[in-house]
Amino acid sequence: MPEAIAIDKPASIQIALVEDDPRFQAAVASAIRQTDDMQLLWVADTLAQALRSLNGGGPAADVLLVDLGLPDGSGIEAIATAARRWPGCAVMVSTAFGDEAHVLQSIEAGASGYLLKDSMPERIVGEIRSLHAGGSPISPLIARQVLMRFKQAGVPAPEAAAQADAPAMLSAREREVLQYITKGFTAEEIARALDVSHHTVLTFVRRTYAKLKVRSKAEAIYEARARGLI
Repeated sequence: MPEAIAIDKPASIQIALVEDDPRFQAAVASAIRQTDDMQLLWVADTLAQALRSLNGGGPAADVLLVDLGLPDGSGIEAIATAARRWPGCAVMVSTAFGDEAHVLQSIEAGASGYLLKDSMPERIVGEIRSLHAGGSPISPLIARQVLMRFKQAGVPAPEAAAQADAPAMLSAREREVLQYITKGFTAEEIARALDVSHHTVLTFVRRTYAKLKVRSKAEAIYEARARGLI
């Protein structure tokens, strides 16, 4: 079985793509290559290829774009593996499956975005930037379905829950990095302390800034203290 295709081109947002539809794969890959701020680390068209690349010890991606309906299994396994192996990687599903079961399983496995394949490749590029900046891109149909799920269960919508419980906005690792920043540690020192790459630390910092809606370390510390996060 052929290995995932390695692609070399320097850029800032490192992307891994798991997609078995040749036309859609080519369209997304082409859209990414035309940007100045993205690089495709590798492309896999089967679950087996994706798992080998995820477990291969190579550089971690900033964004994993993954289909769910792969010929040899579910992309949800790739999502869960990425969550374990690449904690700093943001995962976005791009699939034809819009049913509740697939949506919830993907989110539980670690996905932060969920797009149906009616999205144009050019739009997906924009959504990758949004995801990398700390957003959670989601197709309108899926968003409506998730909100209805919360409503039927009598649970506050995610936005309301975040406002009611501000400390839950940041993940445990994001809060840990923020604690180090508050104590004056540099990104290199934080990377050594957490045994992760410098690039992974910067990813956590970008997400923290985006969630707190700040642009500097001083603003992040002030906002985190005001919200009781540190």
